[in-house]
Amino acid sequence: MATPRRILGIDPGSRILGLGIIETDGQRSRFVHSHSLRLGTRPLPERLGDIYACVSRMIQEYQPAEGAVENVFVSNNAASALKLGQARGAAISAMVMAGLPVAEYSPREVKQAIVGRGAADKQQIQHMVKVLLNLQGRLQADAADALAVALCHAHTSHLLNRIARRAAT
Repeated sequence: MATPRRILGIDPGSRILGLGIIETDGQRSRFVHSHSLRLGTRPLPERLGDIYACVSRMIQEYQPAEGAVENVFVSNNAASALKLGQARGAAISAMVMAGLPVAEYSPREVKQAIVGRGAADKQQIQHMVKVLLNLQGRLQADAADALAVALCHAHTSHLLNRIARRAAT
């Protein structure tokens, strides 16, 4: 059995940032922590600083080995897409500065990995995250999305490692 590793998943947002940490051995994943950071309406540079600081604290406290972030979706509102990209940048910067490798996944890839179809809705994702991590009770939407990103990375990286091992033999 593989050595367990922790993965920090991030669901970026300029108003609410979802963070989730799981531990996986390649076969099973378990819940470690999740958090939704409410950023409010302060000026964007202050919110970006809060994102960087929060992600840095989570890394220091929970010691993940890898990070995973959801990609920006295409938006009709250019200003919103730019803010979302900046929020992603703040989170990614914190992970890179801490020495974590960072993977990026599209919303469709996350949904496909968790629910089995890329057009899944938020309720289906929340339900499957709770099932996969054996969680009870209510789970904040942004935290559930962050855990889904972490689970997607655990599943995807495990498959890629298996393929690489087979190709090497």
